[in-house]
Amino acid sequence: MRVLLLGADGFLGRHVAERLLADPAVQLTALGRRDDSDVRFDLSSGSPGALARFFDAVHPGTVVNCAGATRGGARDLTRHNTVAVATVCEALRRSSCGARLVHLGCASEYGPSPTGSSTGEDAVPRPGGPYGVSKLAATELVLGSGLDAIVLRVFSPVGPGTPPASPLGRLAEALRRAMQNGDGDLKLGGLGMQRDFVDVRDVARAVHAASLSAAQGVVNIGTGRAVRLRDAVAHLARAAGFGGALHELDESAALPTAGSAPYPDGCGAWQQADVRTARDRLGWRPRIGLDESLADIWMEAACRI
Repeated sequence: MRVLLLGADGFLGRHVAERLLADPAVQLTALGRRDDSDVRFDLSSGSPGALARFFDAVHPGTVVNCAGATRGGARDLTRHNTVAVATVCEALRRSSCGARLVHLGCASEYGPSPTGSSTGEDAVPRPGGPYGVSKLAATELVLGSGLDAIVLRVFSPVGPGTPPASPLGRLAEALRRAMQNGDGDLKLGGLGMQRDFVDVRDVARAVHAASLSAAQGVVNIGTGRAVRLRDAVAHLARAAGFGGALHELDESAALPTAGSAPYPDGCGAWQQADVRTARDRLGWRPRIGLDESLADIWMEAACRI
């Protein structure tokens, strides 16, 4: 199976590439913006015609799109998350390769959820910020493209390579600084939020399964269990051997607010996936527990001490 991976140099893309390369039946070509990609191409500025010609030359059976941006203003997010996907869809329509498209969406497309609920794929998306809006627009483009396509809505990916700007990445960095400086107390804010943290290696397994399946539409990828961030940071502290005290700042003083969604991802205080569709249609279940994911996050942070 010939697979073309878009965004192979990102957090998710690197793990997806590793998973696909472990399958001897897969011939992988990586496309990205960096020099170490097999092919350099900027989806946000390249033309559909040029990309279609490349599709015809490589003739992949599956195109996996892990490309996109998580930070920046609305214009940049739209360019990298929406315009880029429009380019991919149009290029596939023009190409003769007939490839299947596996697109990675995100839970921010759903927006805030009622505490205690599990969000299924039939939930009406109400993104609470520009990132979620840009990703939802991309999903709608994929679903309306007429292509053989599936969208994996990934909840909160964690594990090796977790970006420092993510909630758990920031907490690991705060712990690292405290231990490096010999601080006995660590003050943190925003620990009341609850998220469905799924290991990035399990996400990569889901992409592999989606590449081999005939399933279409939207499929949630998560664990089905929300975890409070203060519990996650306690696990991180134990993994780090941090003997100091953790002090939680008042959330109203520590966090920005944006209407009903007081957290930067626009998803409010709670988010938890209903993952039955992934089980039933992809035969996929998460395998890696949060403790292992957090230990790997800390191992990378500790290397910077």
